[in-house]
Amino acid sequence: MGAQIALVRIDDRLIHGQVVSAWIRQCPTDIIVIVDDGVAKDKFMQRVLRSTAPAGSTASAMSIADTVAFVNDPANDGCRMMLIAKGPETIEALLDGGIDIDSVIVGGMGIRAGRRRLNRNVYASEDEIATMRRLEERGTQVGYRLVPQEAYVPLEELV
Repeated sequence: MGAQIALVRIDDRLIHGQVVSAWIRQCPTDIIVIVDDGVAKDKFMQRVLRSTAPAGSTASAMSIADTVAFVNDPANDGCRMMLIAKGPETIEALLDGGIDIDSVIVGGMGIRAGRRRLNRNVYASEDEIATMRRLEERGTQVGYRLVPQEAYVPLEELV
């Protein structure tokens, strides 16, 4: 059976004030999992992320493979988790690994070469937009919402 996923979020800032204050209240979790192969190997970033977890939650950085194993581990039955990734490719890899993801909230994707502006907080490349569309084709709803109080913007309106 495994863990229960309370929220899946794309935000290249990972854990920050909005996640800690707004989303944790909206979607109480036992653990915040940063799904990123690079951050999972970076001991300094792991310490920083653990220090930002709100009271009652822990934060951990895991590789994609370790996240798949953790979510599916029967020892984690009843554990509520928030998954945060920097981009949609990671979410697609989690789906490929057999994790069921009903919806993804896009929160922040910053300015980078090759990306175009979709709104004030989201810039995406054509490849990233194509990946988000593939997520939807696989049955995963994708949309933008910076904080829970804001209106939800579906992917098609965003792009």
